[in-house]
Amino acid sequence: MPKPLTDQEKRKQISVRGLAGVENVADLKTNFNRHLHFTLVKDRNVATKRDYYFALAHTVRDHLVGRWIRTQQHYYETDPKRVYYLSLEFYMGRTLQNTMVNLALENACDEATYQVRNVTTQNIASKRSQTVLTRIPFLGLDMEELQDIEEDAGLGNGGLGRLAACFLDSMASLGLAAYGYGIRYEFGIFNQKIVNGWQIEEADDWLRYGNPWEKARPEYMRPVHFYGRVEHHPDGVKWVDTQVVLALPYDTPVPGYRNNIVNTMRLWSAKAPCEFNLKDFNVGGYIQAVLDRNLAENISRVLYPNDNFFEGKELRLKQEYFVVAATLQDIIRRFKASKFGSTEVVRMDLDKLPDKVAIQLNDTHPAMAIPELMRILVDEEKLTWEKAWDITVRTCAYTNHTVLPEALERWPVDLFQNLLPRHLEIIYEINRRHLERISSLYPGDSDRMRRMSLIEEGGQKKINMAHLCIVGSHAVNGVARIHSDIIKNTRAVKLLGNAASVAARKEVVADLTLVLSYFVRDVKRHLLICLCFNFSQENKMKFAVHLEEHYKVKINPNSMFDIQVKRIHEYKRQLLNCLHIITFYNLIKKEPNKAWTPRTIMIGGKAAPGYHMAKMIIRLITAIGEIVNNDPVVGDRLKVIFLENYRVTLAEKAVPAADLSEQISTAGTEASGTGNMKFMLNGALTIGTMDGANVEMAEEAGENNLFIFGMRVDDVEAMDKKGYDAHEYYNRIPELKQAIDQISGGFFSPGQPDQFKDVVNMLMNHDRFKVFADYEDYIKCQEKVSALYKNSKEWTKMVIHNIAGCGKFSSDRTISQYAREIWGVEPSLEKIGAPDDPR
Repeated sequence: MPKPLTDQEKRKQISVRGLAGVENVADLKTNFNRHLHFTLVKDRNVATKRDYYFALAHTVRDHLVGRWIRTQQHYYETDPKRVYYLSLEFYMGRTLQNTMVNLALENACDEATYQVRNVTTQNIASKRSQTVLTRIPFLGLDMEELQDIEEDAGLGNGGLGRLAACFLDSMASLGLAAYGYGIRYEFGIFNQKIVNGWQIEEADDWLRYGNPWEKARPEYMRPVHFYGRVEHHPDGVKWVDTQVVLALPYDTPVPGYRNNIVNTMRLWSAKAPCEFNLKDFNVGGYIQAVLDRNLAENISRVLYPNDNFFEGKELRLKQEYFVVAATLQDIIRRFKASKFGSTEVVRMDLDKLPDKVAIQLNDTHPAMAIPELMRILVDEEKLTWEKAWDITVRTCAYTNHTVLPEALERWPVDLFQNLLPRHLEIIYEINRRHLERISSLYPGDSDRMRRMSLIEEGGQKKINMAHLCIVGSHAVNGVARIHSDIIKNTRAVKLLGNAASVAARKEVVADLTLVLSYFVRDVKRHLLICLCFNFSQENKMKFAVHLEEHYKVKINPNSMFDIQVKRIHEYKRQLLNCLHIITFYNLIKKEPNKAWTPRTIMIGGKAAPGYHMAKMIIRLITAIGEIVNNDPVVGDRLKVIFLENYRVTLAEKAVPAADLSEQISTAGTEASGTGNMKFMLNGALTIGTMDGANVEMAEEAGENNLFIFGMRVDDVEAMDKKGYDAHEYYNRIPELKQAIDQISGGFFSPGQPDQFKDVVNMLMNHDRFKVFADYEDYIKCQEKVSALYKNSKEWTKMVIHNIAGCGKFSSDRTISQYAREIWGVEPSLEKIGAPDDPR
């Protein structure tokens, strides 16, 4: 009789190792069928394309989760230092395609949906039959159609969120034990509709059909406290009488590139406490009871609530503290449960926390991590202030994303006093000790004390969150070298210069960089030039079809595709682009028989709902397009299109089709930019100022392979001291005067001559970003662009130099630098075992 199994032996039978994955086409078809019928409870007679997408997503996810589980087991056994990336934005886009690529499943999925067969066709001209290899739909499904069904996870707006997404991808690909933490917004960045030329915002209900990639983890739900009061006792400080909101985590897998590592992005959703006020309900207070629950859950309702009013400001600060408080509880829980942290000596003394935990703050939004970690260590773990502060500083690092004063977060002290009273006390104490140190280093320098204080005095006291991050972190970096230099010159900080970057696996259409690097010393090779040119033309043809379908504008695919896509803001200077469009339009009208280089100019991006000037800029772009696109004299030599609802999915079509990338912010204002890198990776040439990452791009590719124009940072600073007079340029440059007069005179707004008076008034009287100062040089530079574009061979040579020089802007390189210089961990390209490998 066999010996009975022990409980431990029985439990060993519960293992991911014995589960079948997706190893070949047959497995994929089997699992696809199983999920369609058993998970979605549909058959082919009633299934929709969305059902087929979900079946495919679940099939790919099956292959993913075994590696996800094995990765977490690996981390527990090896107990590495863990990296926690805190961000209010993760602009992930779609998951299916990226997951298939990283898991090497794209070929199997392709074969399952298509079958290659010999097909005999009749050549009409020669009347001869010929046999060709043709892709025939095999399951009756089109992979691209299925991928297009997936909703963009619009949990971000622009570069900051896209950078976070790329960094998570690279951390997994480099084998780092990393976690992304943020908020699971019910509604992401709004959907933009252009109605009669104006931006209209619609809710982005990205979760309405569910999300097959996420997994709720209610067992790790955490309480988050707000309001209340502070009690000081001999044995410590207590924060009491608070209102509680529960943070429910949802985990999303983040696969590394073909290394079997799958990291986790954990997003928190706000839930009201379980207790329902039954007394209020029974006495007729049902509506109020429901409203109270809704108010609690508003925290994770929408990305970036409008903070032009008090309630919006309070909700925004609630969001920032909510994600920090829940995340720090989770980090300390995991630390104490780890092999290292579970030992008695470490559990009772968190002095070793920085040896096992690195927290990276992505901009100032998660700045509350610093006072919250201090609160936990001092109030709950009973550490001394000095020890707690040492642990906090050694644990936290900060990435600054802007130098614009209005973009740096400053929270009113009164708001803090009401919402987070204990944290206000901690921030005041941090500031007191900080100013004591500044005073000892710079005795009598009251101006420096005022400038570097965490608390800004004035009509309304405010807390400068960037200063809090700088003081409470052991490492600070800007996202471009020029940006780091600006911070260094304005604040005395411990600064590292780490460039922003993008994940080439996500952003580049084909892996050209390695191939082109072999040819960069001899770009005269005719075959390579032809391949690059044909590659570009193919993408342009595809995008031209998309534009005609969606915008009803006939595009000349042989025209230069001139693209500026980024959020709409005065410092991004879409208005400078507009002035060039008008100038070019006027030149064509003046000399219609000249052989002009045809252009299709595309501008895309969203304006913040409360940003009036940005919305006026969009209206001006669309108004210019209405006039230009319908002028028969101009024809297809100039077309202007505003790319509605620009998002990750649209970028995947637009970026590979671009010939020219517009990166034209005022020197010294752009933190870095990631869009410029994506265009460079995909072969677009850059016209831009020496701002942000353009500086390093020019160094890598050679400044002669970019179109650089305009003022440098020193020129801008000199002009600030001297004074900028827009009228001087207006009166001196006839082409500029004509363009401004057309805008102000109603040429682009027939029947409404005053429609753009706010735009003209801003440009003429209070333009902080000095559009007119760079206009003349910009127009001359655009003329050089047009002349070179006619010579496709020389243009393509420059493209090759750009692609071959973009290696520095890989997020893998940036994360490797972060890992070694900031987090104290070592990246690795080694694969871990697959789920079915013996442990």
